[in-house]
Amino acid sequence: MLRSVKIRVSGKSNVRITCLHDVATSLLCVLTIILGCTTPKPTTQNPTPTTKYPTRPTTPPPPFKLFHQSPDTLTLTTTESASNTQIAALIYQLRDAANTHTFGSIHLPQAVIDARSPIIWFHIYRGPKCASEKYAAKLPCGPSYHAAGEFTLGSFHDPNRTDGELNLDENHTTALWNPDSK
Repeated sequence: MLRSVKIRVSGKSNVRITCLHDVATSLLCVLTIILGCTTPKPTTQNPTPTTKYPTRPTTPPPPFKLFHQSPDTLTLTTTESASNTQIAALIYQLRDAANTHTFGSIHLPQAVIDARSPIIWFHIYRGPKCASEKYAAKLPCGPSYHAAGEFTLGSFHDPNRTDGELNLDENHTTALWNPDSK
């Protein structure tokens, strides 16, 4: 049996629908039109973006000096000619010392590092010219940041978290490893 039903669909003019069989089927047709017939969209898994970290350098780290220290920051200076690869090697050397608690062996104050609450930052500069910019009243090299690299030990959630990055210029950095991996 054919039935014809006239309905008004949200804001549209009256629509006449012809459905088969009985009132229940007609009602089902009306509900399908009003609510819409939706087919579940296929779920596509977006691959998790993977960050590619540079390989650990085999170049030895450059010699460095402790330029300044505070309870939460150590500023280190290297030679002005230190390459990015050497700076990265120094950051890895700091990471190794953090993992083995051997900062004393590379002439850094282990007691200060152990007393961090909960983070200590290492700022690495090529030469001493700009190294005082984090704490000097007058910025020695202008308003931008001039560190060649950074090493961070600890976080508010994990006291052994390590983070290392190479500062290529004022706006570009390269993370050396995944800080959340163990």
